[in-house]
Amino acid sequence: MKIDKIEVQHVKMPLVSPFETSFGKLLEKDFLIIKIFSGEHIGYGESVALPDPTYSEETTGTVSYMLDAFLIPLLLKEEINHPDDVTKRFAPIRRNNMAKAALEGAVWDLYSKKKGISLSKALGGVSSSIAVGVSIGIEETTDKLLSKVDRFLSEGYKKIKVKIKPGYDLEPLTKIRETFGYDIPLMADANSAYTLADIERLKEMDPLKLMMIEQPLAYDDIIDHSILQSELATPICLDESIHSVEDARKAIELGSCRIINIKIGRVGGLTEAKKIHDLCEKHSIPVWCGGMLEGGIGRAHNIAITTLPSFTIAGDTSASNRYWKEDIIFPEVTLSRPGEIDVPTGDGIGFKLNKEVINKYLLTTKVYESKTV
Repeated sequence: MKIDKIEVQHVKMPLVSPFETSFGKLLEKDFLIIKIFSGEHIGYGESVALPDPTYSEETTGTVSYMLDAFLIPLLLKEEINHPDDVTKRFAPIRRNNMAKAALEGAVWDLYSKKKGISLSKALGGVSSSIAVGVSIGIEETTDKLLSKVDRFLSEGYKKIKVKIKPGYDLEPLTKIRETFGYDIPLMADANSAYTLADIERLKEMDPLKLMMIEQPLAYDDIIDHSILQSELATPICLDESIHSVEDARKAIELGSCRIINIKIGRVGGLTEAKKIHDLCEKHSIPVWCGGMLEGGIGRAHNIAITTLPSFTIAGDTSASNRYWKEDIIFPEVTLSRPGEIDVPTGDGIGFKLNKEVINKYLLTTKVYESKTV
């Protein structure tokens, strides 16, 4: 595939409501839209990095710098035969996975459009629809939390994820169980807020019969999670600790988790996400697709990867209006049925860009012509 030019647009969009986790509160999100032009086709990618280095060391600013200084020049150096080639080309660059994934995702979209197939089919997906859940941030009051849980259950979401932190854990989770019962699929996401000193507190969650506790310990830990998992009946799901298929292999061998959350941006792109999926399938480890408050392009990539067979747990890819008053794609992502999203069958990601919305929130645009790099 000969790349003619690459366009990077920086947008900032307000969230429908504040989203709070153990490491902070977001009122809006700025992110990058990647457009890769090749002949009559355009591939779309999106950077999922947050404005601040809280979830990971990457930010929108670092992604922008890495694209400009290193990754785009590398990508334009010579033609690409297959999206897997992008991972190999970026191999000399350490980490910066979200920056890599933004470009690689656009290449995957471009590749599938040139082939005249959906991104899901290009990845080897097998599902025509995906089950979706919803992620609820830390709420000001328990009543507000219960109200949101009630609304999302009525809308049919198939998993309720609740953010927790020390001081905001057992009480809200217990209230949810007391109010809605033990049949609803409920999980907790700690975003690295605990340590091994909190083992007894975390063990108190076992009677709540949670689907999982996501990333309770340090963001870069695998060892201590193996100790914690041996003490808990509740499955541990690793998120921030897994950046590659090698990380996943080590975590599985150590018994550090029983579930893995695959985020395309966190692991460096769709190619690595597929490798992690395949490893987990081999070891009967269920996986699901986590969310990073994506705009419509990132949401479309999440839908596509979730069609692989071992994505057996509902992911965080909820409808566009869960986070945005207006999304950057059309049609927007909606629930086709309660708790389900139909997988687009059109070429590539299956969505078009809403230029009016993008222009409304656009901060900057930079164009890279292949002949000038």
